[in-house]
Amino acid sequence: MLQDIIRIAQSAGEAIMQVYQQDFAVQNKSDNTPVTAADIAANKLIESALQKLTPDIPVLTEESGLTPWLERQKWQRYWLVDPLDGTKEFVKRNGDFTVNIALIDHHFPVLGVVYAPARHELWYAEQGAGAYHQHLTQPDQPPRRLHTRSAPPANEPWLALGSRSFHDKAVNAFLNHLGDHQLTPVGSAIKTCMIAAGEAHIYPRLGLTSEWDTAASQVIAEEAGALVINAETGERLNYNTKDSLLNPWFIAVCAEDPRWRASLAASLA
Repeated sequence: MLQDIIRIAQSAGEAIMQVYQQDFAVQNKSDNTPVTAADIAANKLIESALQKLTPDIPVLTEESGLTPWLERQKWQRYWLVDPLDGTKEFVKRNGDFTVNIALIDHHFPVLGVVYAPARHELWYAEQGAGAYHQHLTQPDQPPRRLHTRSAPPANEPWLALGSRSFHDKAVNAFLNHLGDHQLTPVGSAIKTCMIAAGEAHIYPRLGLTSEWDTAASQVIAEEAGALVINAETGERLNYNTKDSLLNPWFIAVCAEDPRWRASLAASLA
């Protein structure tokens, strides 16, 4: 189904860009997060396409309302979708927003597509088949298989990624404990994809996110060799295990290393 999901993500990206190229209104949802006509258009397109492609697999999206836990806890496989991840970046018109589509199987993502339509970049992965990146402006170039970089030696800085729109003391504390580092702000799921692509070492997200924000990029990162872990338990980030769809704090990192483990423990103490 991977190629079908890529096509759906690209179609959603086209719908998003039609709004992006015009004047558009911004409204606030009940949780005070922004929503635009692009979010709604992409959601409608993706939800309809997935229901047609796999009518027996439930679809959970950010913009379609929360399925009650009594029903959702029975799901073994389902689609988890953020039709427009990084709406704040969309509103700012900086290009750092994505379409995220993931297939969850027994609490873990097994297929993921992340498409950044303003940047014409596509990342995708399927469990056991590797992770790939492609610039759609270069259709003659084959997709590039992704591999993480190694953790930096002691005499080199950690290349860290942080959110463009969210800043918190916990991340600063973590990076200060980590030591020499260079922090680059990036929006949306692109950050975790950059870890997968070997463009940075670590992305600490010690703040609130939702499950649809992370699932697609998590399988991409993991298939490239990265770790995406629950910051509190140290275990692999998982999905659909509780009523709330909020993620715990997490870290996406290129490789296992005692330095970031120690920094995490110190910053959470």
